[in-house]
Amino acid sequence: MTTTVRTADYHTAGEPFRIVDTLAEGLPPAPGDTVAERCATAIGPGGSAAAPRRGALDDVRRMLVQEPRGHAGMYGGFVVPADDDGAHFGVLFWHKDGYSTACGHGTMALGAWAVDTGRVAAPDDGDVQVRIDVPSGRVGATVHRAGGRTSGVTFRNVPARTSARKVPVATTLGMAEADIAHAGACYASVAARDLGLDVTRAALPALVRAGQEIRAALATHPGTWHPGGPLLSGVYGVILYEELPDTPFGPHQRNVTVFADGQVDRSPCGSGTSARLALLAQDGRLGPGDDLLHESVIGSVFTGRVAGATADGLVTEVTGAAYRTGEHAFCVDPYDALGTGFLL
Repeated sequence: MTTTVRTADYHTAGEPFRIVDTLAEGLPPAPGDTVAERCATAIGPGGSAAAPRRGALDDVRRMLVQEPRGHAGMYGGFVVPADDDGAHFGVLFWHKDGYSTACGHGTMALGAWAVDTGRVAAPDDGDVQVRIDVPSGRVGATVHRAGGRTSGVTFRNVPARTSARKVPVATTLGMAEADIAHAGACYASVAARDLGLDVTRAALPALVRAGQEIRAALATHPGTWHPGGPLLSGVYGVILYEELPDTPFGPHQRNVTVFADGQVDRSPCGSGTSARLALLAQDGRLGPGDDLLHESVIGSVFTGRVAGATADGLVTEVTGAAYRTGEHAFCVDPYDALGTGFLL
């Protein structure tokens, strides 16, 4: 493995995103003709998104996400070539346990990064679209500019659709009903109050435990299957949400999204917000021109809306803000017994 890797770090609504430009760093960007194929290669034969096989690129992921260079809540992405000339670049999303097929907060951070680095030219005032290929398809990040700075980013996701409603799930806190939707990844939504919980920092241990139990209970449910195949199938995240008073513009909810092996999204979850939009639209609670004000467990906010419909589902847009937090040159000393690190 290479001994030094440079990163650009951002956060979107509090959720970190560590960016590695594989070509600039001289890293092999995983073989494949598409980003989806590259993701499958990075996972490795016989592996899964949640349990990839160790390889050269995956050693870099482990180094960047694990302690002492990262932490169990770290998230990031490898910038790789796009599928074709229609996108500016591609990305492989990763977290502490492996890889994911979608990441809204990461897409927003990548849009800001592309403009900050001059990879995509942008005006001092106005909007510019950054097109990105991700394992679930092509997504967009419209970067909003004012006075020479980025004031926000709007993430346009792949089509979102519901696949199962009111699925009974058993947890140690009692029975609940889950709604399943696909929005680049598969999300199960459960009302926190059905489990006697509030979406607060104090309740995080119980929320995480419930999220893990719900994810395990739905592992074989047919609603989690995606026609695109195994890479896009299976519950990626569990959204535990609570209702707040509506705003003049539409619904208002707070959520915590539990994904991977108990990882907590500090943001309201970008692709998870798309999944919530599909469910709310199906319920008739979100009409044309309505916005979902979506809060995270730390109080940060995304605004989501339905922008249209296709044969594959609803076109959703999620707006938030991404900020640069630093640049790093991480290294591994060949004599370091801890190597690429550890997780607690």
